[in-house]
Amino acid sequence: MARDGAWPARQPAPAEDEAVGGIRIEDVTLVRGAARIFEGLTLNLAESRIGLIGDNGAGKSSLFRLISGLDKPQQGRVVVSGAASSGHVGLMFQNPDDQIIFPTVAEELVFSLTARGEPRQAARQQALDFLAERGLSAWAGRSVGELSQGQRQQVCLMALQISEPRTLLLDEPYASLDLLSQARLAEQIERSRQQIIVSTHLLEHVQDFERVLWLDEGRVRADGPGREVCEAYAADVRGRARAERGNHA
Repeated sequence: MARDGAWPARQPAPAEDEAVGGIRIEDVTLVRGAARIFEGLTLNLAESRIGLIGDNGAGKSSLFRLISGLDKPQQGRVVVSGAASSGHVGLMFQNPDDQIIFPTVAEELVFSLTARGEPRQAARQQALDFLAERGLSAWAGRSVGELSQGQRQQVCLMALQISEPRTLLLDEPYASLDLLSQARLAEQIERSRQQIIVSTHLLEHVQDFERVLWLDEGRVRADGPGREVCEAYAADVRGRARAERGNHA
């Protein structure tokens, strides 16, 4: 349930074979400065819910930058929904303040629609209807500066959802959120009709996903059902932590 009302009935997630045409990473090499981030990376991402886990520096954010077109590979290609284009993808950054432009919630949603060519008056009505469907009509005129971190993350996600990209890339969306805000955002993610790929260190939010990728220094260390891959990664982290304690004993 949203803070100010009930969520609309959950829409079924798109089936794997109809969801988006998928995202294909084909033999990609990415070099940034002196660092080789990926080499010969090949992935087919078609599931409706995919998690990305791994240590800092494993390549999670770099993969998102590739898919969204912010980085271009030195070799290989990225194909989104059947085209070498990022137009079907929405990226949510870790910090909502890096993404929100306008002073009120409604204006932020309206901008997402006018940016894709909607007339302003129609866009405003659509934004108000979108908020009303989620029990959030009272948010329309609220100043973004008055919202909590979790609420600003909700606004960022709604601004992406309303423009209806086929795939949403969420980079550490739960960072800095308290438990209640995490629960609200998780509910919002669960009810989205789009394909969603979530990068996170909080494994509980992706362990029930149909697919999770464990990235390790630019390589796919494990790829499979969420619970299985999350447990393998957690066990590896515990083992490394024990080894470090032993080395310092």
